[in-house]
Order: sequence, then structure tokens, then C-alpha cells
Amino acid sequence: MKLSSRVSWFLLAFGVWSWIIWITFVKNLWKDGSGLAFDDAGDPTAYFWVHLTLAVVSFLLGTGVGLIGFRSVRQLRGETAGAAGSRTANE
Repeated sequence: MKLSSRVSWFLLAFGVWSWIIWITFVKNLWKDGSGLAFDDAGDPTAYFWVHLTLAVVSFLLGTGVGLIGFRSVRQLRGETAGAAGSRTANE
């Protein structure tokens, strides 16, 4: 399947966005001082584990989507360079 340039760049941007958002989320979750993520003894709560799982799964899915976009952008650039190279060879 061949993706358009616009879709390819969108998928790549979504992957980068996922890295930024979910890594920031996990950092904030880890530093949570409200009592939701850690109990009084400092042990992780169910809230922590559920949100950590959500973040990891979302991070992995974002990485997969970003890789699809990256490969598609790379393929489109290769086709553009190949077409430019064949035009110069024919001239």
C-alpha cells in the first residue's frame, strides 16, 4: 500500500507527538504528590498501574504509527530522488 506524502508526514508527526506526550505523562505520574499514584507508604496504587499501562500501550502504538509514517516518507523521498536521477540520465 502506498501512502500519500501528507498522510505519511501526519503519521510521522503523530509518532513524535506520542513520544513527547506519553513520556511527559509518565514523568508527571512518577512525581505525583497528590496521593493518587502512591499511597502514604510510597507504594504504587492501582491508579498508578492502570495509567502506567495506558501510557506504555499508547507509547508503543504511537511508535508503530510513527514508524509506518517514517518508512513511507523515506520511500517517497527515494522515489523522488530516483525519478530525478532517471531524468538526468535520460538527458
